[in-house]
Order: sequence, then structure tokens, then C-alpha cells
Amino acid sequence: MPVVVVESPAKAKTINKYLGSDYTVLASYGHVRDLPPKDGSVDTENGFEMKWEIGNDSRKHVAAIAEALKTDDTLILATDPDREGEAISWHLKEALTKRRSIKKSTHVSRVTFNAITKAAVTEAMKNPRDIDAPLVEAYLARRALDYLVGFNLSPVLWRKLPGARSAGRVQSVCLRLIVEREMEIEAFNPREYWQVKVQLSTPRGQSYEARLTTLAGKKLDKFDLANATQAEMAVQAVSSRALSVASVEAKPASRNPSAPFMTSTLQQEASRKFGMGARQAMNAAQRLYEAGYITYMRTDGIDMAPEAVTACRDAIKDRFGAEYVPSNPRIYKNKAKNAQEAHECIRPTDMTKDASALKLTEDDQRKLYDLIWKRTLACQMEGARFERTTVEIASEDGQVGLRATGQVVVFDGFLKVYEEGRDEPVEDDDKRLPQIMQGEPAKFAAGSLQGAYDKAGEKTDSVIESGDTGAMQKNGAAILSSNGAILALQSHTQPPPRYTEATLVKRMEELGIGRPSTYASVITTIQDREYVRKEQNRLFPEDKGRIVTIFLLNFFKRYVEYDFTAALEDELDQVSAGDEDYKELLAKFWRDFSAAISETSDLRISEVLDVLDEALAPQLYPPREDGTDPRICPKCGVGQLHLKTSRTGGFVGCGNYPECTYTRPIAGEGAEGDERLLGEDAGDEIWLKAGRFGPYVQRGEPTPENKKPPRASLPRGWNKDDMDLAKALTLLSLPREVGEHPEGGVIKANFGRFGPYLMHQLPDEEKPVYANIKDPNDVFEIGMNRAVEVLAEKRANPGGRGRTAAKPLRELGDHPDGGAINVMEGRYGPYIKYEKINATLPKGVEPDQVTMEMALELINEKASKGGKKKAAPKKAAAKKPAAKKPAAKKTTKKAAPKSDE
Repeated sequence: MPVVVVESPAKAKTINKYLGSDYTVLASYGHVRDLPPKDGSVDTENGFEMKWEIGNDSRKHVAAIAEALKTDDTLILATDPDREGEAISWHLKEALTKRRSIKKSTHVSRVTFNAITKAAVTEAMKNPRDIDAPLVEAYLARRALDYLVGFNLSPVLWRKLPGARSAGRVQSVCLRLIVEREMEIEAFNPREYWQVKVQLSTPRGQSYEARLTTLAGKKLDKFDLANATQAEMAVQAVSSRALSVASVEAKPASRNPSAPFMTSTLQQEASRKFGMGARQAMNAAQRLYEAGYITYMRTDGIDMAPEAVTACRDAIKDRFGAEYVPSNPRIYKNKAKNAQEAHECIRPTDMTKDASALKLTEDDQRKLYDLIWKRTLACQMEGARFERTTVEIASEDGQVGLRATGQVVVFDGFLKVYEEGRDEPVEDDDKRLPQIMQGEPAKFAAGSLQGAYDKAGEKTDSVIESGDTGAMQKNGAAILSSNGAILALQSHTQPPPRYTEATLVKRMEELGIGRPSTYASVITTIQDREYVRKEQNRLFPEDKGRIVTIFLLNFFKRYVEYDFTAALEDELDQVSAGDEDYKELLAKFWRDFSAAISETSDLRISEVLDVLDEALAPQLYPPREDGTDPRICPKCGVGQLHLKTSRTGGFVGCGNYPECTYTRPIAGEGAEGDERLLGEDAGDEIWLKAGRFGPYVQRGEPTPENKKPPRASLPRGWNKDDMDLAKALTLLSLPREVGEHPEGGVIKANFGRFGPYLMHQLPDEEKPVYANIKDPNDVFEIGMNRAVEVLAEKRANPGGRGRTAAKPLRELGDHPDGGAINVMEGRYGPYIKYEKINATLPKGVEPDQVTMEMALELINEKASKGGKKKAAPKKAAAKKPAAKKPAAKKTTKKAAPKSDE
């Protein structure tokens, strides 16, 4: 039987169902070979020859394919239809040829399909081809570039910046975007301005809102009302005049639907609508594709197959009626530069089936499929039609002018199904207006804005002093007219928003940095390496990430330039199109890059820090309000502040160390982690500080006699901003003595590494018993009765070797190689257990969302990182050769990272 090879077991299962018993369908489980993470894997002296190695986990999969080829001399490589898929097919062919499993008589072909449906798979089998050599060369060039940058630049970071982990070709440019945005925010100076809005009513008693556009006969610009005094004068000018409707203009308008999804827009919309990270969205899409529900999800194409367009139009007509189907199909032109990856858009394989028809059990998959289905239908629907109305209101003398705008949906069109999300909120102009007639009076709607005024006042504690007789209400955020119908609101210009994963992907796409298939891994990598953290869906650079970015901008500026990175992507696209030789591209890159590496090799850490200290000076040492030198230590008043580094990142510290131990984060005074003096107790200063494992309180400072002063970490749920002297002393007084146990010994309560606990030792016990308690407040409040009960339960089930086996949260079934796969509850959250491999669930994935396919993927990923070999050193402890393994493993770990661009 012909042997068909795909990447994943889930895909193999689906395709095997379509092909039947005439074929043997096997999975390669992703890439079978990679560059060994050691020097010389890319030989820059010999034409950039690359040395490949089959991973330990991949050996059995290659062996299974080789075994199948013994009984058939036909190999069909059916990996994904993109550059990575082409590379996997090439690797398989090379690996099997070296094993002599592919002989002269073996017929090897390559097939691709954009969707895993019976029709697509059957059609692909009728149209085999050879492996696309230019596409493979483009992969080789990218992999070599990633290796050369990662393997040569990362050691420079390790030596010059303790705590920095690695740098990647696209990863570093992505990090620069986030860091520079944060620096823009920190340097931003808000500008005050005021807006005046008026609530009016028609002669028929219907109210509507208008805003002031003309004052003293002059059109108002955004900053013309720059302070409260000018705003108060504007309110008085409006309230003292009679107003009437000068004109009413209604214009038709329309909106067309967005193009169907490609990889980057799918990631953006999943982030906007569901808060999904790029990786989470792609994992869900991968499972939908492998199940045959959607077309291939790594694409930068927005065109749709003609038969799919017809099916889409038919589905729209059946569900919503013929009026929602445009007379001609909508054609979307692909704007992607990389034509070789411009496959069809991401769409459902069956347009008639919505999410409810598929009965998807996983929440992520259901949400994502619904999004794809709606976007696809919407892209072939009629446009939405509106009527936009603009009403101009003016005083008789022409000194005051107002404008009211509104919108009415005449025909909803594609909006019946789908509306694209927005990255940032915009001013709402979609309000409906009542019937308004030209020439009719516009009367004030008395008291209508009192609620808005009260709400605005809650935002400020300041009070604007009034110079008049009290005809207006005033506070620091708003001014309200005496009739309650005119409101002036204080506003300030806002800094640029921090990136979300959606806006970051959009910006990278605009700059031409990276490619759709790389965005998820790049954004995940900078978070995994603790260069960036994600909070409330926004990306914040860590101090470590700032230091790395400034270092690269000062010593490797060319390689983090946006234009350079985009130009390199264009050259790689030319390689994939067969228009450029990839080895010439590598030679040109390596010539300049190796010279830049050599220039930094002799730099000392102190020299590097001096350069970074100067480059970051505006952010590190902003002017102080009292005019004193911003570099003088605020604690001792003597030492100069300097930039320093540690394994946890950069910080600002006093040069008078160890006499003065003042430190603060590079984000500035008051930033998260800044130390704070809470007060004094018994002659000791009580400090709130930030450490590697979070905030803590400390009594006094280290001295030669007392190198480790008493300290206590803040328990989970305690806010550092709420800390005061009393709370700090309570923590420093721990452990708390709960009382004397009835059988002897004192019961104590405290916080430990794994949370709150009780400790007690009976007279006949060799060591104390520790019992976890759930509520942190119990450390301070738990009574004797409850404490004795908790300790008794712990003694009845002491843990250790005699403990009862933990029950799995979910039993997923057996691994293809044998052995149960279960979802377990762990100390740090749920995880997947298979034999000796424990794979933590990704953030945001709940135990009930885990499928067998996802579990196998996480197990393989964990095993490839060495998770399966944890017990190996124990077994081989007596054998000398085995003793070398841990050392080799350590070296490997410190070598260049895998390809993440």
C-alpha cells in the first residue's frame, strides 16, 4: 500500500478515513530534523553547509515510516501546503534516503490540499508533484539566519548583560516595537482641552445632543478651549442665546464588508473579540483544520475558490434571503508580498454549517469557527446602507454654532451577520436623531445633563473656584450651566496605547516584519523569555526587555532596524520565488554580522552599562520637582545613581553600595517594585521592597553583623499599594503561635513557598508536620479547634510515599505507543501526565478543553525538551559514560535557541 505521511496523528486519522484501506497514513509529528544547538551546525567557512540531526523523539516515527516502506515503494508526502510543510517533506525524504529506506525504485511524490475534505484530498492525490526546491531553499535560508543570529548574538547578551537569555532575528525587532511604545508613553505630556455639549429639544418634546463648534463667530479647534476659564465663558455664551436650526442635511452612505480572514487578521480579530493570544488562536485553528472544518490556517491570501464563492452565496440566500446577495460576487485582491504563501483565505469547508451544526465541545474552537463562518459569509453579502444626518444649530447673531450628527441604518446588509472589531474605541456618531425641521427653535432641555456632570465630578478631587454668583456648578472635571442643559467637560490628550497582540501583529504586518506563520511563535517567545508581560490584554516591556533593546540599538542597530528586517524578508521571498541564490544572501548577511559581533567581543560589562546608562538617561533620571540633581540617591543623599544589571533584569542602584542599598526599577520612581519606607519600629526602619519572587517587607538594612535582616513576603491577595507599618509588623511577627496542642507542642501558623500553612510537632514525632491551609487570613485568625482538626487530617493522610494516588481530573485515553494519558491537578495548576512526562497546560486552557490531539502535541513538545529523560541519570549513576550526560545537556541548554525568528 502507498505510504502517505502527514504531520499530526489527528490529521492522519482524518485523511485515512477518506483514503480508506488502500493507503497507509502515518504521522511525522512535525519536523523530524533540526540543527544541533552547538557550534558548527551552520558551517560559514564551507558554503553554509548545514548539519541536521534527527530528534530523539522523531527516531521512532521515522523508523515507523521506514518500516512501512519495506512493503511498498511508493511514498506520498502530504505535509502542510506552506514553506514549513515543504521543509518537513524535504527533511523526511533526506532522512529516509540516508537510512536507505528510499531506493532507486521508490516513487516519491508531494501532494498538497488546502482543506482536509474528501474532495480536496482525492483531487490532490490525482495531481502529485516534486518537492518545491526554491521553497525549501527559502526555509534553509531562514533557518540558517535564525541560527547565525541566535547562536552568535545570544552569547554576547549572556556575557554583557547578565539575565538576558537570547535574541532572535524577528523577535528582537518585535521587542523593540513594544519598548519604544512604552518609552513614548513615559515621555508623553498630556495637554488639557475642554469640550462643550448641549442637550436640546424639538418643539415636539424630543431631545437630542449637540456639541459646540463655533464661538465668537470663529470655528473652534480642539485646543481653543484650553482651560476652565475659557470653558466657563463658552458655557455662558451658549446659555445666554436663543438657538434655532440653521440646516438639516441627510446624505446616503454605505459600508462594504471586510475581506475574509488570513492568518494575521484572524489573530487580530480573535484577540479583539475574545482576548485570545496569537498562539491560542492558532492552536484552535489547527484543530479545526485537522478535523476538516476549515481551510488551511497559515496563509496570507484573501482570495476564495470559485466553488466556495458560489457555495457562500447560496448559503446567504437560503439563510437571509436574496436581497442580501449582491448581483456580482465580491473579488478580493491579495496584497501580500510573499506570493508563494498566498493560498486561499481561511474559510469553512462547508458554508451551510454554523458552529451549532458542528456541535464543537471545545470553547476556543467553537468561538473561532463561529468567527470564521460569520466573516466568510459577510464578505460575500450586500453592503450596509445608512442615512447620515447633520444638523447645524446657530444663534441669531451668528456668534454661537452647534452641530448634531446621527445615523440611521436603512439596510443592514452584512452587518446582520458580522462587524469587524476595533483596536481602540472611537467617538460614537451612530446615534439616531429625532425628526428635526430647518428653522424651528432649538430649546434647552433643562436639567438633562446633571447626571453626566455628577459622574464627571467623581473623577477629580480638585475644585475650580468660581468668581461669579454661583450660577454654574463647577468641579475639576466639568462645568454645568444653571439650567442643567449645557456641560463643559475637561479632557486631556492621551498617550499612544500599549500594543495588544492584535495591534502588534497589525503593526508588524504593516512594516513587513516576519510572516503570518511566524507571528504567534515570535510573540509567545518574547513573553516566555520574560522580556514582555501581558496584563489585561496589553503588552508591557519588562526591565530585562528594555535593557536588551537598548543594547541592540547601540551595538547592533542595523539588525533591529525595521527597514533592514523588512528588506531581508523581501530577499527571502525572492529566494522562494527562485529569483535569488540563498547562499549568496547568507554570505552577504554573515560578512557584516560577524564583523559586528567581533567589535563587541572586547567590550567590558562596565563599558556596556555606561553606554546604556547614557542612552536611557532621559527615562532613568527625569527632572525632579524640587530642582535637585536627579542622579543623587534619594535615600543616602550622597551616592550617584547608576544603571546596574542582575539575573532578573536591569535596575537603578546607588553607587554608594554597600553602605546604601537603595534600588528602584528602570521604569522610574513609583513604578512597580519601587522600595518604600513604611515607618520605624524599635529603632529599625521598616521597608517595602521588590524581590525576585515579588514584594516583601524588611526590618532594617543589611549590616556586616546582620547580613540577612528579617523579611517576609506579601501573601497572595495582598496589594503592595495598601501596605502600611501595621501590616508590615504583622507579617514580620510571623510565625504566629496559635496555641498549645492538647497532646503537647505549640501549633504555629505562617506563610511558606507554597502558601499558608500550620506547623506542629508532637513529643514522640521525629520531625514537624506541615498542613496547608487555603485562606491566607487563617494565618492570623485560625483558632485552636480548627487547627487541631486540620493537623489531624494531615496526620491521617501524611503524604510522601504512603499517600494515596491522586485522582485524575480527566482520563483522555491511551497514548498511540501505549500508556494512559490523564489531566491532573498540580500544585502550580493542571497538567497532562503520561508515564514520566508532565506537560503544563497553556495559559487560558481549562482541563475540560483538552483533547487527545492537544495532549499529544504538548507531550511531544515537553519530551523534545528533555522531559522524558528526567530519570535517566539515576539509572545510569554507576556507569561512567552516563555521568557525562548531564554536563552535555547543560551545554546544549545554553546554546542557541530554536528557530523563532
